[in-house]
Amino acid sequence: MESRGSVPARPVWYEGVWRFTAPATDVSVPQARHAVRDLLERQGVPVDEDIAQGLLLIVSELATNAVKHAALLSPELAVEVAVGAEWIRVSVEDNHPYRPTALETDYAQTGGRGLLLVREITREAGGTCDVEHTAGGGKVIWAALPLRTRL
Repeated sequence: MESRGSVPARPVWYEGVWRFTAPATDVSVPQARHAVRDLLERQGVPVDEDIAQGLLLIVSELATNAVKHAALLSPELAVEVAVGAEWIRVSVEDNHPYRPTALETDYAQTGGRGLLLVREITREAGGTCDVEHTAGGGKVIWAALPLRTRL
């Protein structure tokens, strides 16, 4: 018997963790985005369309950053998708040791706003994001979003 506030005995059919690696090259960015989209569809994850689009944009931005800024020291990147009953978390990991910093918005620049965009998408969805060091000396940048849009 399940008590109030306890974790369900069985996971929901769409819960799980999936991870794949790709070379840190430009072609891997759309491949990562398409792989995540296909995974969500194949698993039947009940994600709101707005959240799904934001999530795919986050994957694109994080993979692009890994390709542009970490490829020299990290020829491979890893994308992980973790889905819980009410949330979804995407992360991109590379072996470059330096943590990125979100730059101040400078509208005269044509680049450098990827992490600001990731943080804004995550905040608007009611989620959270962060950067963590890995045991191997690299970093993982992740964003966790609710499956449903806040009302």
